[in-house]
Parts: sequence; structure tokens; C-alpha cells
Amino acid sequence: MALALRAMGKEATVVTDAIPPVFLQPFPGVGDIRITPDVTETFDAALIMECSDLSRTGVRGLDRSPVMNIDHHPGNKVYGAVNWIDESAAACGELVFTLLEAVGAPITVDVATHIYLAILTDTGSFHFSHLTPRTYEIARRCVEAGADPQWIARTHYDSNSLSRVRIFGAVMNGMVIVDEGRVALLSITRQTMRELGGTNDDLEGLINFPLTVKDIEAVAFFKEVGDHDWRVSLRSKGAVDIGVIARANGGGGHTNAAGCSAKGALDDVNRQFGQWMADAIRNK
Repeated sequence: MALALRAMGKEATVVTDAIPPVFLQPFPGVGDIRITPDVTETFDAALIMECSDLSRTGVRGLDRSPVMNIDHHPGNKVYGAVNWIDESAAACGELVFTLLEAVGAPITVDVATHIYLAILTDTGSFHFSHLTPRTYEIARRCVEAGADPQWIARTHYDSNSLSRVRIFGAVMNGMVIVDEGRVALLSITRQTMRELGGTNDDLEGLINFPLTVKDIEAVAFFKEVGDHDWRVSLRSKGAVDIGVIARANGGGGHTNAAGCSAKGALDDVNRQFGQWMADAIRNK
């Protein structure tokens, strides 16, 4: 969005609360992102992408400017002066493309690269629900504009660190299978992360691997963030709705990709989420 606005002669600053992960750093314009927990100045507008509430940005002071809230997740808190929530979109990148098309912004190679990347990652490499003919049409338009699908996929997915490979082994070695092989439960503790020298970036995408097993229909990944405090990522196949589980626990997301938090001993949260996902499989 920022790259397109700049191509139109506008000033646009991208702000986030943390350094982008290694596998995103080679992409156009990422080096210009401003890393800060606070924004003290005001702008004509603050465009907030893919955040169910303003606090999810991790950046304070964004509401000093008129907020435009652009999202495609169920459960958005509708916190902006302008709210564009389209739950039918497979990716927030679809909304960006639609907006740029409406205002006549140029779809440059760099813009097309980021929109294709957004769609690729937000759909789990074209695996998740909500895929429509428009999703593929936008991807086609991006390739026509110069986006290189092979480079984008290899840059994003084939930039693993050694610590990521070690963490991958540790997580998969501890995988628990329940519900007659249909549910997989993954976890990693802070101690294991320290011992293997990993970061949160190294956990990206690990949850999707068990879904490559034919019989596994749902996966939960518990990441320890405090004593008996877990960040929970959920994934599923087909009509298995794990989004309802996330929303019931204060989180949000789609049918096949969602997240929330949980508290308790690992055995207890494993048992509880395992049961909820088993129920979701039976109710599909």
C-alpha cells in the first residue's frame, strides 16, 4: 500500500513494532520500515492492516490520526473512523489490490511482488479456505505486472536458519497425536527456545507440516510465553472450523487458520484443545 501511494506522489511511512523476520527482509522497501513502539506525530490517515483491534499493532499513538481499519478476519472490533472488513477475501492483499485498482494507482513490480507475497502467505500457499476465482485473478495480474512467483516463494520459504531446523526437529519429535490420528498437538517451551538459540521467526509455518499427513485434519501449536501461559495457533483442513474454537477463547481467525491464548499446564491445554478439535472434526 505504501509503495503504491509513493508511486502516486504521496508520502507514506510504514510503522511496525519489531524488526521484520529474516525471510521478509529481501523484499522491496522492507529496509525502510520504521521500527518503533510509539508514534507521536499525526498524519492525514493511519491505515491499519489485518489487525482485529488497534492494540494488536503493538504501536501506541496511531489513533492520533484518523484510522482506516482494513481487515478480512471475523471478529474485527470495528475501531476505525473508516472500517473496511471483507470476510470473503482470502487475504488482506486482495483488499489492497482492490483499493489500488479503484484509485488508479500503478501496480509496479514492487507493488505486485508484495501483493503476491501477501496472498501466497495468507492462504497458506493457496491451501486455506476463502479462495475464490478473484484470488487467482489478482495473482495473475501481479505476475503480469512483473512479480516473480518462483523468487518470491524461494525467498520466503527457503531462507531457514540452522536454529529453525533444530527447532523443527524438537517440535516434531514432541508431537502428540489424538482422536484416532486426526488431531496433532505441537508445543515448544521458552527453555527449549533458549537452548536451541531460536526466535519466534523460526516458528513460522511449522504448524502446517502435520497437515501434510493424510489423516490429520487439525493441528494446535502451543508456544510458551510465560508460566502456564501459551500462545495458541490453530490450523485445519476443509470444513473443520477451528476459528470458532479461537473465538470462544478470546482470539480470532478463519475456518482453517486461527489463534488465541490459553493458560494452564501443557498436559491440560493439550487435553482440552485436543477435545475441542476432535469435536470440530465430528461437527464438520
